[in-house]
Amino acid sequence: VAALISLSFGGAVGLMFLMLGCALPQYNQYWPLFVLFFYILSPIPYCIARRLVDDTDATSNACKELAIFLTTGIVVSAFGLPIVFARAQLIYWGACALVLTGNTVIFATILGFFLVFGSNDDFSWQQW
Repeated sequence: VAALISLSFGGAVGLMFLMLGCALPQYNQYWPLFVLFFYILSPIPYCIARRLVDDTDATSNACKELAIFLTTGIVVSAFGLPIVFARAQLIYWGACALVLTGNTVIFATILGFFLVFGSNDDFSWQQW
């Protein structure tokens, strides 16, 4: 229960930083909300790979490696998009810093979710 509460708190704090980067009166640009797509897309390759691969093999698996590679590309893109927006002067650098802080918290929360609920016990996220 404590893990679930801390994960939900982390998600709320990360989204708060994202909203502050968009909605503060001195920034007032909502372009950084496009990183929400990356939040949704980031766990998908790894979830698909976990469904397709059995964990009994001790060696590395190409499907899991590809999923980790794609997830890494999505995460790097989520960090790169606000920097590109700031360089193109669509958003201010302060808003970029808030969005990058929110990205760090959200992706740490997503990683924490997979670490907490990723095992194959009686209650896991795979049953959903």
